Order: sequence, then structure tokens, then C-alpha cells
Amino acid sequence: MPTVNLNITTKAHRAGSESSDGALVDRFGRVHRDLRISLTDRCSLRCTYCMPEQGNDWLAKSSVLTADEIIQVATVAVAAGISTFRLTGGEPLLRTDVVDVVRRLAQLRGPSGAVDVAMTTNGIRLVNMLPDLVDAGLTRLNVSIDTLDRQRFHELTRRDRLDDVRAGIAAAARSDLRPLKLNAVAMRGGNDDELIDLVDFAVAHDAEMRFIEQMPLDANHLWNRQEMVTRDEILNTLSTRWHLEAVPMRGGAPAERFLIDGGPATVGVIASVTAPFCGDCDRLRLTADGQLLNCLFSNAEYDLTAALRGAELDSAGIEKMLRQCVWSKLPGHAIDDPTFLQPTRGMNAIGG
Repeated sequence: MPTVNLNITTKAHRAGSESSDGALVDRFGRVHRDLRISLTDRCSLRCTYCMPEQGNDWLAKSSVLTADEIIQVATVAVAAGISTFRLTGGEPLLRTDVVDVVRRLAQLRGPSGAVDVAMTTNGIRLVNMLPDLVDAGLTRLNVSIDTLDRQRFHELTRRDRLDDVRAGIAAAARSDLRPLKLNAVAMRGGNDDELIDLVDFAVAHDAEMRFIEQMPLDANHLWNRQEMVTRDEILNTLSTRWHLEAVPMRGGAPAERFLIDGGPATVGVIASVTAPFCGDCDRLRLTADGQLLNCLFSNAEYDLTAALRGAELDSAGIEKMLRQCVWSKLPGHAIDDPTFLQPTRGMNAIGG
């Protein structure tokens, strides 16, 4: 296995045992504060890098966590130090009780006070739902938009919904949700000629554009490194238009951020493949059917459904599973290792 420079501490490793109380700390000293909760594996788009156009094997409704079950897990997680929840999917706004989930999450209080409730969405239903989401306590928003060209959008997503996405972004720009971030997967021959236009679009909407290296998370397992636009290529393209200055103190954030021509506008790059940030990762993931993952690329899942659906709610069992999941986290995802196996689940089933 190739050596990975992770720049991480080993305080918990030296302790020599799994923590049974206090913060969610793994063997390498990484403190986990962020839980990403997938509300559904279903989506209103069919992005080529995520799922097939037809024949998707959706989760049975009976296997999807209820709002009560989500809050039960979140309550235990907050007591253990989780301070940020990000709601994902699939498309989280397809969930009929999404506003109720946001409201109940926003009411939780942990050792450090109120929690942060964020969401990643394709934006299609934002115009109608955003006021209620904000009123419920949503604090931050990411909207996915890979292209500004209608025909190309249709080809990439197999749906003609670009106007709805743009309307959703405009609604978000009029709201008080800040920072507002727009996400685009950079694809060779797909949208790599639009990178500058996408940044201009984001800046015009008081948002930060974030480019994501395409990752091996497609349901068809057809990911090809040669088709991926790398971090360096993205930055080189943007540097033909603007002077980029790295923003320091990234912490556990997935994106490297750069001031555009001295700021205040910024652009971000999430380089999970060529410049992984595993050494500072502070995230856990909860799938829509109650499986905990300690890495987006992990094939190991920790099943919470027994603790949630037994004769009595087992809060201690949930906490134990959380701590086991954190403690078993590897130092890195090892995408570059020849033995790397792409996750069985596609991105929509894991939660973005």
C-alpha cells in the first residue's frame, strides 16, 4: 500500500483503546463533529456520474429511517459532540417530512450549544420549499449545478430541469442563508469548458463555486481517472482569468478555498482523488436505511436499525455503534492503492 502523508496527530492512537465517552475521536486523533444524513436514495435527476437513467433498485420504504429514528440517532450524536448535520440524498427535498426533520434537528443542543443544519440539494424544489426550510432552522445550503447550458444539462442529468435549478439558486441568493455554495463535478469533455462561466455565475449570485473532482462513486462502476479533471487543471484554467490566493486555516473542510483577485469572492476545489484531505476529516455518514459509514469510500457499514427498531430504543447501543464506527476509521481512502474497491453503493445511496 502506498504511503499517504496525512499530517495527523496520534493522541487517541497512543491511548490504545476505543473511547467510551467524551468526543468521537478515532485512532489517529481526528475529532468527529459532522454527521451527513441521507434522507432518501431517490432523486429527481439521473446524473450520468451518479446513477443509471433506468433500472434503479430503490430502497424499500419500510427500510428508510423515519423522522423519529433520524432524530433519535441525531440526539445521541449531539451528546457525543456532533455539531453539524448536513442533509443529503438522493435529493433530500423529495422527502415529504424534510421541513419537520430540519426543525427537529435545529432544536437540538449539544455541549457547545446549538447545532448547524445544512443541506445539499439539486435545487429543483427550492423555490417553493425554501421559506419553510429557513423558518425551520436551516442555516446553510449547497446547490448542485454542473452546467449553464440547457442541452448539456439535459444530457448530463437526463432531465430538462435547468430552469428550475437556476430559479432555486436565485431564490437562495435572495435569502439570508450564507455562505451559499454551488457545487459542480468537473468532467472532461462534459463541462470543463465552462469552469470560468460557472464561477462568474456563482459570484453574480453571491455564492462560492466549488469544483469537485469526479470520484469512483457511480452506480455503474465506470469511473475512469483519465476522464477526471484534476485539481491542478481546474486551478490552471481559473488562473487564466483571475489571480487566486489560497485561503488559510482550512481545518476539516473538504474544499480548498481561494480568494478571487484578492476577494471577497472565493472559489473552492474539492480534490478527493489527487489531493485527499483524509488527515483532517471530521465526518461520519448515515445512509437512508440506517447504516453508519466512517468514509465516503468505505465498504464497511455499521447497522443502527437493531438499536432503533428493537423492543425498546437502545440509545446506548447507538452510541456504542457510533464510537465503534469512528474508532475503526482508516487513515485514508486509498483510491490510489491497486487493491482499492469501489463502494458497492452508488453516490445516491450513500449520501453526498
